[in-house]
Amino acid sequence: MMENKQGNLLVVDGMALLFRAFFATAVSKQFMVNQHGVPTNGVQGFMKHLFTAIGQNDPSHTLICWDMGSKTFRNELYSGYKAERKAPPEELIPQFDLAKEVAEAFGFINVGVPGFEADDCIGTVTVQMAGTGIETTVLSGDKDLLQLVAPTNEVWILQKGYGNYKQYNEAVFAEEWGITPQQFIDVKALMGDTSDGYPGVRGIGEKTALKLIQEYETIDGILANVDQLKPGQQTKIKEDLEMLRLSRQLAEIHTNVPLAFDIERCLYNGLVPEATDIVDQYGLKTLRRDIL
Repeated sequence: MMENKQGNLLVVDGMALLFRAFFATAVSKQFMVNQHGVPTNGVQGFMKHLFTAIGQNDPSHTLICWDMGSKTFRNELYSGYKAERKAPPEELIPQFDLAKEVAEAFGFINVGVPGFEADDCIGTVTVQMAGTGIETTVLSGDKDLLQLVAPTNEVWILQKGYGNYKQYNEAVFAEEWGITPQQFIDVKALMGDTSDGYPGVRGIGEKTALKLIQEYETIDGILANVDQLKPGQQTKIKEDLEMLRLSRQLAEIHTNVPLAFDIERCLYNGLVPEATDIVDQYGLKTLRRDIL
Protein backbone atom coordinates (compact mmCIF):
# COMPACT_ATOMS: atom_id res chain seq x y z
CA MET A 1 0.00 0.00 0.00
CA MET A 2 1.07 3.58 -0.63
CA GLU A 3 2.49 5.60 2.23
CA ASN A 4 0.77 8.90 2.87
CA LYS A 5 3.06 11.79 1.99
CA GLN A 6 1.17 15.05 1.67
CA GLY A 7 -2.12 13.24 1.48
CA ASN A 8 -4.16 11.03 -0.77
CA LEU A 9 -6.76 12.20 -3.29
CA LEU A 10 -9.62 9.75 -3.91
CA VAL A 11 -10.62 10.24 -7.57
CA VAL A 12 -14.10 8.79 -8.11
CA ASP A 13 -15.58 7.56 -11.40
CA GLY A 14 -19.07 8.97 -10.79
CA MET A 15 -20.79 7.19 -13.70
CA ALA A 16 -19.36 3.79 -12.80
CA LEU A 17 -20.63 4.05 -9.20
CA LEU A 18 -24.02 5.45 -10.21
CA PHE A 19 -24.67 2.76 -12.87
CA ARG A 20 -23.56 -0.03 -10.54
CA ALA A 21 -25.80 1.24 -7.72
CA PHE A 22 -28.77 1.70 -10.06
CA PHE A 23 -28.63 -1.76 -11.64
CA ALA A 24 -28.06 -3.50 -8.27
CA THR A 25 -31.60 -2.56 -7.20
CA ALA A 26 -33.27 -2.09 -10.61
CA VAL A 27 -33.41 -5.88 -11.13
CA SER A 28 -35.98 -6.14 -8.36
CA LYS A 29 -37.65 -2.85 -9.46
CA GLN A 30 -36.66 -1.14 -6.19
CA PHE A 31 -36.32 2.37 -7.61
CA MET A 32 -36.97 4.06 -4.24
CA VAL A 33 -39.30 6.70 -5.67
CA ASN A 34 -39.37 9.74 -3.35
CA GLN A 35 -42.18 12.15 -2.40
CA HIS A 36 -41.69 14.07 -5.67
CA GLY A 37 -42.09 10.93 -7.79
CA VAL A 38 -38.34 10.83 -8.61
CA PRO A 39 -36.42 7.52 -8.40
CA THR A 40 -33.42 7.74 -6.04
CA ASN A 41 -32.02 4.19 -5.95
CA GLY A 42 -28.93 5.01 -8.04
CA VAL A 43 -28.13 8.21 -6.15
CA GLN A 44 -28.46 6.62 -2.72
CA GLY A 45 -26.37 3.59 -3.70
CA PHE A 46 -23.80 5.88 -5.33
CA MET A 47 -23.38 7.87 -2.10
CA LYS A 48 -23.17 4.68 -0.06
CA HIS A 49 -20.38 3.37 -2.37
CA LEU A 50 -18.61 6.70 -1.99
CA PHE A 51 -18.73 6.75 1.82
CA THR A 52 -17.79 3.08 2.08
CA ALA A 53 -14.67 3.74 -0.02
CA ILE A 54 -13.83 6.84 2.04
CA GLY A 55 -14.07 4.68 5.17
CA GLN A 56 -11.49 2.25 3.78
CA ASN A 57 -9.24 4.67 1.88
CA ASP A 58 -9.24 7.48 4.45
CA PRO A 59 -8.42 10.17 1.84
CA SER A 60 -7.30 13.70 2.67
CA HIS A 61 -8.98 14.94 -0.54
CA THR A 62 -11.83 13.74 -2.80
CA LEU A 63 -12.93 14.54 -6.35
CA ILE A 64 -15.73 13.08 -8.52
CA CYS A 65 -15.34 12.90 -12.32
CA TRP A 66 -18.33 12.66 -14.68
CA ASP A 67 -19.07 12.14 -18.37
CA MET A 68 -20.54 15.31 -19.86
CA GLY A 69 -22.88 14.00 -22.59
CA SER A 70 -22.43 10.92 -24.75
CA LYS A 71 -20.35 12.44 -27.57
CA THR A 72 -16.57 12.73 -27.16
CA PHE A 73 -13.49 13.03 -29.39
CA ARG A 74 -13.58 9.22 -29.74
CA ASN A 75 -16.88 9.46 -31.66
CA GLU A 76 -15.13 11.83 -34.10
CA LEU A 77 -12.36 9.25 -34.55
CA TYR A 78 -14.76 6.33 -35.02
CA SER A 79 -18.51 6.57 -35.55
CA GLY A 80 -19.03 3.06 -34.14
CA TYR A 81 -17.62 4.01 -30.75
CA LYS A 82 -20.20 3.03 -28.08
CA ALA A 83 -22.81 3.15 -30.89
CA GLU A 84 -24.49 -0.09 -29.79
CA ARG A 85 -25.04 1.02 -26.19
CA LYS A 86 -28.67 1.14 -25.18
CA ALA A 87 -30.15 4.39 -23.89
CA PRO A 88 -30.20 4.46 -20.08
CA PRO A 89 -33.45 3.30 -18.41
CA GLU A 90 -35.95 6.10 -17.84
CA GLU A 91 -35.70 5.66 -14.06
CA LEU A 92 -31.97 6.43 -14.25
CA ILE A 93 -32.12 9.57 -16.43
CA PRO A 94 -33.25 12.05 -13.70
CA GLN A 95 -30.61 10.62 -11.37
CA PHE A 96 -27.61 11.86 -13.40
CA ASP A 97 -28.11 15.49 -12.35
CA LEU A 98 -29.49 14.53 -8.97
CA ALA A 99 -26.33 12.54 -8.12
CA LYS A 100 -24.16 15.60 -8.83
CA GLU A 101 -26.47 17.86 -6.82
CA VAL A 102 -26.51 15.53 -3.82
CA ALA A 103 -22.73 15.01 -3.97
CA GLU A 104 -22.20 18.77 -4.05
CA ALA A 105 -24.55 19.31 -1.10
CA PHE A 106 -22.45 16.74 0.81
CA GLY A 107 -19.40 18.93 0.12
CA PHE A 108 -17.84 17.02 -2.79
CA ILE A 109 -16.40 18.66 -5.93
CA ASN A 110 -17.74 17.43 -9.31
CA VAL A 111 -15.73 17.85 -12.53
CA GLY A 112 -16.25 16.95 -16.18
CA VAL A 113 -15.22 18.38 -19.54
CA PRO A 114 -17.50 18.23 -22.63
CA GLY A 115 -15.88 16.23 -25.44
CA PHE A 116 -14.00 13.95 -23.01
CA GLU A 117 -14.97 10.95 -20.92
CA ALA A 118 -14.77 10.76 -17.15
CA ASP A 119 -11.83 8.33 -17.70
CA ASP A 120 -9.87 11.08 -19.44
CA CYS A 121 -10.55 13.51 -16.59
CA ILE A 122 -9.50 10.85 -14.08
CA GLY A 123 -6.30 10.17 -16.03
CA THR A 124 -5.53 13.88 -16.26
CA VAL A 125 -6.01 14.38 -12.51
CA THR A 126 -3.74 11.43 -11.59
CA VAL A 127 -1.00 12.70 -13.93
CA GLN A 128 -1.33 16.29 -12.67
CA MET A 129 -1.04 15.10 -9.06
CA ALA A 130 1.94 12.82 -9.70
CA GLY A 131 4.51 15.52 -9.05
CA THR A 132 2.78 17.23 -6.13
CA GLY A 133 3.40 14.82 -3.26
CA ILE A 134 -0.33 14.06 -3.08
CA GLU A 135 -0.89 10.45 -4.09
CA THR A 136 -4.08 9.28 -5.80
CA THR A 137 -6.49 6.37 -5.63
CA VAL A 138 -8.95 5.87 -8.48
CA LEU A 139 -12.28 4.26 -7.57
CA SER A 140 -14.20 2.66 -10.46
CA GLY A 141 -15.75 -0.54 -11.75
CA ASP A 142 -14.02 -0.11 -15.12
CA LYS A 143 -10.85 -2.14 -15.80
CA ASP A 144 -9.89 0.24 -18.64
CA LEU A 145 -8.54 2.49 -15.88
CA LEU A 146 -5.86 -0.06 -14.95
CA GLN A 147 -3.62 1.60 -17.56
CA LEU A 148 -3.33 4.49 -15.06
CA VAL A 149 -1.68 2.39 -12.31
CA ALA A 150 1.59 4.17 -11.46
CA PRO A 151 4.04 4.66 -8.55
CA THR A 152 1.80 7.44 -7.18
CA ASN A 153 -1.59 6.03 -8.29
CA GLU A 154 -3.57 2.95 -7.25
CA VAL A 155 -6.75 1.81 -8.99
CA TRP A 156 -9.48 0.21 -6.88
CA ILE A 157 -11.95 -1.83 -8.92
CA LEU A 158 -15.36 -2.39 -7.31
CA GLN A 159 -16.35 -6.00 -6.79
CA LYS A 160 -19.79 -7.34 -5.80
CA GLY A 161 -21.54 -5.58 -2.92
CA TYR A 162 -20.25 -2.61 -0.94
CA GLY A 163 -16.70 -2.22 0.29
CA ASN A 164 -15.11 -5.00 -1.78
CA TYR A 165 -12.32 -3.78 -4.06
CA LYS A 166 -9.53 -5.33 -6.07
CA GLN A 167 -6.76 -2.89 -5.16
CA TYR A 168 -4.16 -2.52 -7.90
CA ASN A 169 -0.75 -1.00 -7.39
CA GLU A 170 2.16 -1.72 -9.76
CA ALA A 171 3.14 -4.99 -8.04
CA VAL A 172 -0.42 -6.39 -7.99
CA PHE A 173 -0.95 -5.41 -11.62
CA ALA A 174 2.35 -6.99 -12.76
CA GLU A 175 1.58 -10.20 -10.88
CA GLU A 176 -1.89 -10.53 -12.40
CA TRP A 177 -1.17 -9.44 -15.99
CA GLY A 178 2.55 -10.02 -16.53
CA ILE A 179 2.85 -6.68 -18.35
CA THR A 180 3.09 -2.99 -17.42
CA PRO A 181 0.01 -0.75 -17.13
CA GLN A 182 1.19 1.12 -20.25
CA GLN A 183 1.27 -2.17 -22.21
CA PHE A 184 -2.33 -2.81 -21.13
CA ILE A 185 -3.38 -0.17 -23.71
CA ASP A 186 -1.81 -2.26 -26.51
CA VAL A 187 -3.54 -5.41 -25.21
CA LYS A 188 -6.89 -3.56 -25.30
CA ALA A 189 -6.16 -2.30 -28.82
CA LEU A 190 -5.46 -5.85 -30.07
CA MET A 191 -8.44 -7.56 -28.44
CA GLY A 192 -10.88 -4.66 -28.87
CA ASP A 193 -13.71 -3.86 -26.50
CA THR A 194 -17.24 -5.00 -27.29
CA SER A 195 -18.84 -2.73 -24.68
CA ASP A 196 -17.09 0.31 -26.18
CA GLY A 197 -17.82 -0.92 -29.69
CA TYR A 198 -14.34 -1.09 -31.23
CA PRO A 199 -13.24 -4.45 -32.63
CA GLY A 200 -9.43 -4.37 -32.39
CA VAL A 201 -8.10 -7.23 -34.52
CA ARG A 202 -10.96 -9.60 -35.33
CA GLY A 203 -10.23 -13.11 -34.08
CA ILE A 204 -7.66 -12.05 -31.46
CA GLY A 205 -8.95 -12.37 -27.90
CA GLU A 206 -7.50 -11.41 -24.53
CA LYS A 207 -5.29 -14.50 -24.15
CA THR A 208 -3.56 -14.08 -27.51
CA ALA A 209 -3.30 -10.31 -27.16
CA LEU A 210 -1.63 -10.69 -23.76
CA LYS A 211 0.77 -13.35 -25.04
CA LEU A 212 1.79 -11.21 -28.03
CA ILE A 213 2.45 -8.13 -25.89
CA GLN A 214 4.36 -10.17 -23.31
CA GLU A 215 6.56 -11.45 -26.14
CA TYR A 216 6.93 -8.37 -28.38
CA GLU A 217 6.27 -5.62 -25.77
CA THR A 218 4.31 -3.22 -28.02
CA ILE A 219 2.10 -3.18 -31.11
CA ASP A 220 5.07 -1.73 -33.02
CA GLY A 221 7.16 -4.65 -31.75
CA ILE A 222 4.56 -7.10 -33.07
CA LEU A 223 4.41 -5.36 -36.46
CA ALA A 224 8.22 -5.36 -36.74
CA ASN A 225 8.19 -9.13 -36.19
CA VAL A 226 4.91 -9.94 -37.92
CA ASP A 227 6.58 -12.56 -40.17
CA GLN A 228 7.47 -14.63 -37.08
CA LEU A 229 3.82 -14.97 -36.04
CA LYS A 230 1.60 -17.95 -36.82
CA PRO A 231 0.16 -17.65 -40.35
CA GLY A 232 -3.38 -17.13 -38.98
CA GLN A 233 -2.26 -14.31 -36.68
CA GLN A 234 -0.27 -12.69 -39.49
CA THR A 235 -3.33 -12.65 -41.74
CA LYS A 236 -5.62 -11.28 -39.04
CA ILE A 237 -3.24 -8.46 -38.11
CA LYS A 238 -2.42 -7.50 -41.71
CA GLU A 239 -6.12 -7.44 -42.64
CA ASP A 240 -7.07 -5.31 -39.64
CA LEU A 241 -4.05 -3.02 -39.48
CA GLU A 242 -6.01 0.18 -39.87
CA MET A 243 -8.54 -0.83 -37.22
CA LEU A 244 -5.68 -1.86 -34.91
CA ARG A 245 -4.14 1.63 -35.12
CA LEU A 246 -7.54 3.24 -34.57
CA SER A 247 -8.34 0.90 -31.64
CA ARG A 248 -5.02 1.94 -30.06
CA GLN A 249 -6.17 5.60 -30.15
CA LEU A 250 -9.58 4.69 -28.73
CA ALA A 251 -8.15 2.51 -25.94
CA GLU A 252 -5.73 5.07 -24.57
CA ILE A 253 -6.96 7.35 -21.80
CA HIS A 254 -6.25 10.99 -22.66
CA THR A 255 -4.28 12.55 -19.78
CA ASN A 256 -4.11 16.10 -21.06
CA VAL A 257 -7.72 17.27 -20.71
CA PRO A 258 -8.15 21.05 -20.21
CA LEU A 259 -9.33 20.55 -16.66
CA ALA A 260 -9.26 23.15 -13.92
CA PHE A 261 -9.83 22.19 -10.30
CA ASP A 262 -8.57 23.60 -7.05
CA ILE A 263 -7.03 20.85 -4.92
CA GLU A 264 -7.61 22.92 -1.76
CA ARG A 265 -11.37 22.83 -2.40
CA CYS A 266 -11.14 19.04 -2.58
CA LEU A 267 -10.09 18.70 1.06
CA TYR A 268 -12.29 16.12 2.77
CA ASN A 269 -13.50 17.25 6.17
CA GLY A 270 -16.28 14.76 6.85
CA LEU A 271 -20.02 15.40 6.76
CA VAL A 272 -21.25 18.97 6.27
CA PRO A 273 -24.43 20.37 7.92
CA GLU A 274 -26.06 20.88 4.45
CA ALA A 275 -26.15 17.11 3.98
CA THR A 276 -29.21 16.80 6.24
CA ASP A 277 -31.13 19.39 4.19
CA ILE A 278 -30.59 17.64 0.86
CA VAL A 279 -31.47 14.26 2.40
CA ASP A 280 -34.81 15.67 3.59
CA GLN A 281 -35.43 17.64 0.38
CA TYR A 282 -35.18 14.53 -1.80
CA GLY A 283 -36.47 11.92 0.65
CA LEU A 284 -33.21 9.94 0.69
CA LYS A 285 -34.22 7.54 3.46
CA THR A 286 -31.48 4.97 2.94
CA LEU A 287 -28.82 7.69 3.11
CA ARG A 288 -30.33 9.01 6.32
CA ARG A 289 -30.15 5.51 7.83
CA ASP A 290 -26.72 4.48 6.51
CA ILE A 291 -24.75 7.73 6.53
CA LEU A 292 -26.34 10.41 8.66
